[in-house]
Amino acid sequence: MSYTALYRKFRPRTFDEVKGQDHIVKSLKNQVKANRIGHAYLFCGTRGTGKTSIAKIFARAVNCEHTVDGNPCMACATCKSILEGSSMNVIEIDAASNNGVDNVRDIIEQVEYPPTEGKYKVFIIDEVHMLSTAAFNALLKTLEEPPSYVIFILATTEVHKIPITVLSRCQQYDFHRITIDDMKARMRELMEIENNKITDEALSYIAKAADGSMRDALSLLDQCMAFFMDEEVTLDKVLSVLGAVDQEIFTRLLTAMEEKDVKTTLAIVEEVVMAGRSLPQFVSDFTWYMRNLLLIKSADNMEKVLDMSTETIERIRVASQDVSMQKVIRYIRVLSELLNEIRYSGQKRILIEVAFIKLCRPRMDNNIDSLIDRINTIETAVSHGGVVGKTAAQGQEALNAMINAAPRPTVKPKELPKAVPEDIKEAVKHFKEITTEMGGIDKGFLDEVKLNLNGDKLQLVFFNPVAYSMYEDEPARIERLMDIIAERIGKRVEVEIAFHNGSEPYEQEHIDLSKFINMSIDVEDDEE
Repeated sequence: MSYTALYRKFRPRTFDEVKGQDHIVKSLKNQVKANRIGHAYLFCGTRGTGKTSIAKIFARAVNCEHTVDGNPCMACATCKSILEGSSMNVIEIDAASNNGVDNVRDIIEQVEYPPTEGKYKVFIIDEVHMLSTAAFNALLKTLEEPPSYVIFILATTEVHKIPITVLSRCQQYDFHRITIDDMKARMRELMEIENNKITDEALSYIAKAADGSMRDALSLLDQCMAFFMDEEVTLDKVLSVLGAVDQEIFTRLLTAMEEKDVKTTLAIVEEVVMAGRSLPQFVSDFTWYMRNLLLIKSADNMEKVLDMSTETIERIRVASQDVSMQKVIRYIRVLSELLNEIRYSGQKRILIEVAFIKLCRPRMDNNIDSLIDRINTIETAVSHGGVVGKTAAQGQEALNAMINAAPRPTVKPKELPKAVPEDIKEAVKHFKEITTEMGGIDKGFLDEVKLNLNGDKLQLVFFNPVAYSMYEDEPARIERLMDIIAERIGKRVEVEIAFHNGSEPYEQEHIDLSKFINMSIDVEDDEE
């Protein structure tokens, strides 16, 4: 007999065997026991969480001749025929390949005929979100008022694609991701049945890699068992099979990045490449490592949240002692962007090497968190008297180089225009009110800008490099400012930004419109 995959061989046959979906199991069992069976159900949730398995268990339970506490007895002829797939009363349909109106018409025709045995005819439609709009519309009437002997069970991984008209006709059940503890318990149980050995660390890694899907966990476990037949499966063996990387490499990598040692960092990347590890998996795992490090720095007693051994958590805590939270957040941002870039790239290694060089050298990155990282470096140097002058000077030089490197809109020389457009006059007049409406950090930054005219655009001249970088990196802030201006004056004014490096006094060479146009100033009432 051919080999059967673990997730098929050990598919749950009763509600009591289902793991991690107690809220759904209890509800369905109660309906069976009270004989209060609905006519349409919608099972929603990520892959491998038990939607189809529970649908089949429910189909057996509603037709079972001798239910046991809401579970199918698995002994009567009806249970056996449904389990074997020979029953005419349970019809499984894959909507991914049967998504047209004609396929729905076939279902409607089958609905007309009562079950040949048992009480109910059950239609299980998997990936129901794949049905076309016309197919959904054709199904609506039958779904709303089917014959008393018909039950529809719709399953989907993308509930947002289901029309509201279908949602309103179904009892909706949301399947949770299976917890790591539940997956580990189930896999250990199956390994004992199969007479195989596996370490707890290996089970933990497989459970995390499965990302809440029991089917994925069992498939990964199957793969490891096949590779190490009749051997104990350890974490190192799991890592070698799945192309993953040990945590020790991440600790070394973090140390090299903190020391800004580009050579060692790239040597570790080379080590990962030559070991044949999956590069996207490597970046994903390192991102999770940084996430765990951030949580450990945020609070104590994180063992349960992280599901790691105390020894592993302690190693990460030691590695994170000299790393600021702001820097960790920057690392996570860069790694997350990298993961999106390499997913479909043919040059994964090059992109990874460039990203790690940027992580080692913040001056190559002009995001706000990179600037903060560099400022923190200067502050740290200042606090250690011995290298203050040199390090601070280098840091300031790098900051100035970054400020002047990128092409930016030039500040228009001082020359009072013959006629300032009326809409720009109004925007300048009400600018203090507009900045107040922006609120938060934006108000503080915008209160410091100079207002200039560049053609038909209102130019905001920044003196603070962090403020300028924030608006340069987030155009949505400028869009919001223009929307508020439009609401205030009833006209849309184009706004652009520029940077003044402070090499000479601004007002000596350039105009400031606020000096020539009377600005409206909000006067707040004194609190009594």
